[in-house]
Formats: sequence, C-alpha cells, structure tokens
Amino acid sequence: MAKKNDKNFEQSIKRLEEISNQLDKEDIGLDESIKLYEEGIKLAKYCYDTLKEAELKITELKKEVENSIRED
Repeated sequence: MAKKNDKNFEQSIKRLEEISNQLDKEDIGLDESIKLYEEGIKLAKYCYDTLKEAELKITELKKEVENSIRED
C-alpha cells in the first residue's frame, strides 16, 4: 500500500510541475488557467497531507527506536 501512495505522490508532483509550466505560458486562456490552478491546489494539498503523514510516521518510528535504546 505504501508503494501505491508513493506512486500517487510522485505522479502528483510531476503533474504539479506540468501545471506550473502550462500556467507560465502566455498563450493559455483564463478559463483553462482557472481549471489548472484549481487542479494544482488539490494536488498541492494532497502532497502536503502526504508529507505531513510521512513526517508523523518518521517521528513515531524515531521515538520507538529511542525508547528501545533506552531500555537496553
């Protein structure tokens, strides 16, 4: 399951880069810009939430290791 989330995260980052490049173009219309911006915001939130979840997991694992070392 972690691999699926990682893959979705990586795909989301790649799509965010694509959106950024498209929005940097001057020939894109307002409606398309709004659609891309909205998609980008959703992807950014997903990536942020995924990173926060990973950070929490790492913090928990670190505490477990530190507690294990103290007990030994």
